[in-house]
Amino acid sequence: VTMLENVTMALRTVKKVPKDEATRVATDQLDRLGVLDLKDKRPGDCSGGQQQRVAIARALAMQPDVMLFDEATSALDPELVKGVLDVMKSLAQSGMTMVVVTHEIGFAREVADRVVFMDEGTIQEEGPARQLLDSPQTSRLQTFLSQVL
Repeated sequence: VTMLENVTMALRTVKKVPKDEATRVATDQLDRLGVLDLKDKRPGDCSGGQQQRVAIARALAMQPDVMLFDEATSALDPELVKGVLDVMKSLAQSGMTMVVVTHEIGFAREVADRVVFMDEGTIQEEGPARQLLDSPQTSRLQTFLSQVL
């Protein structure tokens, strides 16, 4: 399956979008994410960051109201992380509602409206991103931030 086919697949099978229209939508999204030049490549021929951008294009092609990112950068080489975070920041700036699970604290401080800090499956602290990350109220969040910043 090529990257283009990967993005068109859900449009065609789930939404029953005709092939020509699905190809147009997929091409637009791949272009938006800066990976249109990869449309004829297979996933194994692309870097992890490129694969992640194609996955985001695939999700956007479905016109979601909300996007979930679960550690979108955790498996990437460090030099590829910024590119994916830049894409996510751009989505936030365009008004996309996102729920993001991340350990990228600087990104969360800059992009998030609200942060929920969880530990062992329970909410320890929540609030406006900058306020929560700059002035943590719980000792658990203070400890966490001291170890990751």
